[in-house]
This record gives sequence, structure tokens and C-alpha cells, in this order.
Amino acid sequence: MDKKRNVLIGCAWTYANSDIHLGHICAYISGDVLARYHRAKGDNVAMVSGTDCHGTPTTERAIREKTTPNAIVEKYHSQYVEVFKKLGFSYDCYTLTATPYHHEKVKEMILKLQENNFLYPKTEQASYCPKCGKFVYDREVEVVCPKCGAISKGDQCGSCDYVFQTKDLLKAKCRICGSETEIKENTNLYFKLSTLEEQLEEHFNNCKNNWRKNTVNETQKFLMEGLHDRAVTRDLNWGVEVPFEGFDDKRIYVWVEAVWGYVTATMKYCEENGLDWKDWWIDHKDGTNKMYMCHGKDNIVFHTIIFPALLLATKQNMFLPNVCVSVEFLNAKGEKMSKSKGNGLTMVNILNRFDPDSIRYFCIANGPEKKDSDFSSEIFISLHNGDIVNKFGNFVNRTLNYKGLNGILPNGEIDPYIRKKFEEVYENTSKLIENISFKDALSLIIDLVEDCNKYFDQKEPWVLFKNDDKTLFNNVIATCVFAIANFSNLLMPFIPFSCEKIRKYLKVSDNPVWKVIEFNGGENFGKFEPLFNRLTEKDFE
Repeated sequence: MDKKRNVLIGCAWTYANSDIHLGHICAYISGDVLARYHRAKGDNVAMVSGTDCHGTPTTERAIREKTTPNAIVEKYHSQYVEVFKKLGFSYDCYTLTATPYHHEKVKEMILKLQENNFLYPKTEQASYCPKCGKFVYDREVEVVCPKCGAISKGDQCGSCDYVFQTKDLLKAKCRICGSETEIKENTNLYFKLSTLEEQLEEHFNNCKNNWRKNTVNETQKFLMEGLHDRAVTRDLNWGVEVPFEGFDDKRIYVWVEAVWGYVTATMKYCEENGLDWKDWWIDHKDGTNKMYMCHGKDNIVFHTIIFPALLLATKQNMFLPNVCVSVEFLNAKGEKMSKSKGNGLTMVNILNRFDPDSIRYFCIANGPEKKDSDFSSEIFISLHNGDIVNKFGNFVNRTLNYKGLNGILPNGEIDPYIRKKFEEVYENTSKLIENISFKDALSLIIDLVEDCNKYFDQKEPWVLFKNDDKTLFNNVIATCVFAIANFSNLLMPFIPFSCEKIRKYLKVSDNPVWKVIEFNGGENFGKFEPLFNRLTEKDFE
């Protein structure tokens, strides 16, 4: 019997500065697939994330809209909560970094790093904007990338994903006012990342077989360049305060406190539900821990290097994320979807027009799992009408609404061939999902849907019904209903709303399991409403 595992799933935190778009969902959807799958397997699951409130993106938006950062956070956080709810994301805790709870827990962590001698003050040259009257950093400045020559915001190159160092930002232009910056000395707290290089390389070697190629390559490149100590404070007035004297005009840099949010969100969830956060975050050395981090490829290093380094520096035997689920980019007309470029398909608009299961299906079946993919109405319609309507929807509808049933679903013998196929698909999709190959897992299930449609056609239940061959007719329909009940398990991680409709109709347990389930027929099932409607290009006008 498999061990019950403690599975932590963290989806990247969305900056509270703009509408959430389809590209974000392609990065986060794998988290919900994993959470729903592992719950069906019987594992202890904690799926956590939240809204990233601090840092430059939020303050930039507040300046442009002539309001406060807190007002911006409230506006976008409520939108994100609603979007994830409509998409069926099953977060155990979706919070935000602006809460007093998060602030206090981050301060505790900073004090622990200081106690363990991982922090030190450092005075160095920095970019100062004379017009704004303050030091400006990363996303507040525009620089020329030293690696590829592209002009980019100063946190990370938008073209080659190079993570800028302090020295790269000295000759910069202020993005707030457009002025050329000056060089002045400034003192910040620094984190001794360089001292953890050997341990992080060991962690990389232990985990790289569980990571996608993009994660391995980006992490390896970063390690080969050598790790440098990083500032953990910034000259800001919005964020987590430094918990000791001498840095009253500083705040904890967002890259530190935001990734630590995975821990604080778990703590919050556990406190509210009588659980122990250490079940997920302390390494029990017995193989029962598993941790997935789901994000875009421009966020790899923060999850494979920075966050593990912070966990190591606490010296509390913290469990390090061992599976990073890093997706490529979803493009719009060949260009990366981006908040800053304003070319993202906003989820508020999409959810008002299309079925959430269709959106989820697209994000998995045509998402940028291992290479960049492109959105088009043609692809969306083809997947919806082809796989969802013609294959799955058709099989469910033609079985449950067969005209000879009259609301009665018969008992019968389940075809051993179909039963065996389901046993195989449960086993094989389990392997694929845990190997973070969601597209292949979904494809395998849809192949089985096609097999079941062929089974229906080959057995010709309409002929059996006409010839009054009740035993064979009942066996065929019972086999098909058995298949539908089990599809409501297998497809629940991918298209949960449709599966919930099926389970409610068939009076199947609310809790899916990852194994073959039986179905006993009966009366008073009534008419089953079709799961989906077909789409045309007019739906995109």
C-alpha cells in the first residue's frame, strides 16, 4: 500500500498591479491539476498562494492612478480571488502578502537569518534619481542588458531572462520620471547567498531529474556563473519593515518576503484548521514529503536557488522544493503575453464568454508546458468542439440520454476489456501527472474516451434495444455508465465542473478517488443536460 504523503503545492504569487491574463493561468493551472490528483490519491495536500502586494509593480500603479498602494492591492486581489474561484482553483489558502500575519512571520524569519549570521550591512554605489529624490531599483529603472543588449526593466531581462546584479543598474534611467540616474552610496542589508553555493548545487543534482529542461538549464547557468550575495532591503515605504534598528527607512525586498509567503500561507492555513505546518515544511527523511512549485520560466531561479537558500539559512531542517513546474510562455500573435505590454487576454473578459472547463482544457492541451505556444480562436474552438464536445460530451450525452432508458440506468456486467483499459489508464496517468507531463496524461484519457465511443458504436445498443435483447443492452449501457463514472475521477483534475455535474447526476461520492469505482444503476435519474455547447468564430467577435 502506498504511503500517505504530505504534498505542498505552491503557485507563483501574482503581482497586484494589473488584470490577470491567460498566460498566468497557463502557469498556475498545473498546481490545481496536481492538488486535485493528489487529493484523489489520498495524500495530505496543501495548495497555497496569494497576491504579491509589495514592491515596485504595485507602487508604480499607485503613482499612475494617483492613489495608494493599498487601494491597488484591494482592487486587484479581489479580482484574482474571483477569477480563481470561477476557474475552480482549489486553493487551501489564497492570501496576500500585505496581511499583518505575513509581515510578522517574515520578520521572524529575518531575525532567524540574522541570528544564524546570514545577514550583514553593505555600503555600495546605487542609482539615485535626483528628480524623484530617492534611490531607485530593479523595476523602477530601465537598463541595457549586459548579456544580450536588450533594453529592459532592471529586475530581469525580458529578452534573455538574465537576472540583473547591482552593478548592472548603475547607468540607468528612472522609469518613474524618465530622468538619468546618479550614483550615490547607500547601505542595505545583504544575504550571504554565496556561502550556500555548495548546498544548493547538491540540491540541484538531487532534484534535476524531476525538473523540466528549461528549469535545469536556467538553474545550471545561474550556478555556473557563481552565486553572489543579494540585498534583502530596499528604500521603500511600502512593505515589510526591518525588525531591528538602523534600517527604519528600508523595507524587506520583495524577492525575500514574497517567496517566503509559501511558508506563511501554509502556517495560516494550518492555524485556521487545527493542522501542523511542519508536516509539509520539515524534512522527515522518510520519503513522505513532496513539494511542487508552479510558475513561469521567468521565475525559475527564485524557486530553484533563492527560495531554497532562504530555507537552508533558517537551519531548521526545512524541506526544500523538489519538483519545479516551470512553463514556457503563452504568446499572442507570436509575442509573449505580458501585463506590461498590455497584450494579455484578460481572464475577466474570457470568463464572461467561455465555459471555465473549456479554458482549463485549452491551458493544458495547448498550453506552453515544454515550449512556447500560441493562442488563437481557431485552436480554442478546435479543442473545444473536437475533444470536449464531439468526444467526451458526445459519449456522455448519447449514453445517459439514450431514448430507451427513460430515466432508468440499468445494472449489468461490465465489459472486462473496458474495465482493464480503465485500470491501465489510472496507473499510466498517475505516472504522467507525477512526472509533470499533464498534456500527455490528458491525451491518454481522451484516447480512452475515443475507445469508449468506438465501443458504443460497435456494440450497437440501438439494435439490441430494438431486438429486445435486454441482457446485452443492459450490459452495454452499464459498461458505458461505468466508464462515465470513472471519467468523472480521471478528468476531475482537468475539467472539474463537468465532472461535478456528472457525479451529482449519477449520485457518485463528492470525493473522487484515483482507482476504478463501480456504479450501480437505478431509477429516477431523469434527463441529463448536455455538458457543452459548440463554439463558432462569432463567439470571439
